[in-house]
Amino acid sequence: MKLLSAAEPAGLREQASKKRLHPVLVSIMTDKYLYLMLAPFLVYYLIFYYKPFGGLAMAFQDYKPFLGISGSRWVGLDNFMTFFNGPYFVRVVRNTVLINLFNLIFAFPVPIILAVLFNEVRSKLFRTTVQTISYMPHFISTVVIAGLVVNFLSPSSGIVNIFLGMLGHDPVYFLTKPEYFRAIYVIQGIWAGAGFGSIIYYSALCSIDSELYEAATIDGAGRWKQTLHITLPGLLPTIGIMLILQIGNLMNLGYEMIILLYLPVTYETGDVISTFVYRAGIESANYSMSTAVGLFNGVISLVLVLTANQISKRISNINIF
Repeated sequence: MKLLSAAEPAGLREQASKKRLHPVLVSIMTDKYLYLMLAPFLVYYLIFYYKPFGGLAMAFQDYKPFLGISGSRWVGLDNFMTFFNGPYFVRVVRNTVLINLFNLIFAFPVPIILAVLFNEVRSKLFRTTVQTISYMPHFISTVVIAGLVVNFLSPSSGIVNIFLGMLGHDPVYFLTKPEYFRAIYVIQGIWAGAGFGSIIYYSALCSIDSELYEAATIDGAGRWKQTLHITLPGLLPTIGIMLILQIGNLMNLGYEMIILLYLPVTYETGDVISTFVYRAGIESANYSMSTAVGLFNGVISLVLVLTANQISKRISNINIF
């Protein structure tokens, strides 16, 4: 008979004690060093993302900074009703949705097309060079990009108006024309983000089994048919997840670029929810109104992403949770 060593009974006792604990505690005890490495990130999110949730109470108050949240008067849904019945509600919601829809229609497919084109390039040097060039705008400051847009569209020295002048047209100050603002915003967004956005799709393409392409070549399929029947189906899960996230952001639009580009004359087509929140909270010091609008925006975004996720799950079995 095999004799038990002195260490084995202790190990058995340790396993028995773990079985009596909750599975979460067992996981923490087993991978305690991994959880220790995760701790700084958890603390960061708790302090800067979850702790500020308490400030949402301002949306239901007539918040006064010198009184604080605990001393300010509660007004219920008055801030929300003021926003809904105000003169800017329809304008900012309409502009936010329209600009995001244009981004969804015109900007969303561009990184996918770029990734497919990169995948078709056989010269590694050429592909790496073009990828690097396309990534670079992502690392340029928003202020610099806005400055480039202003210079390119300048009526006196902008390259666009110089080209129009060569064609016999009068200079156009595009940034003072409300009908051009959405197109300008979408185009600069494509230029600044398409290359960096293609990284996700190109990574997904690299995971496709090369034997599928070899088998298709043997069967006589050309590059176009391989793209249709292998490349694009291989990208579908990634496209589905990114599309769900994009739909979830249908009511979210960064204010930085818009504030740098728009003028009061282009508010009719350029003013969005985030810029309204900025003006209400920072310029007018109406913290209760800006918090209420931000909360409304967050709730709508949550509903959109949950709805898009459920629809995608039922139609294609692609979902993020």
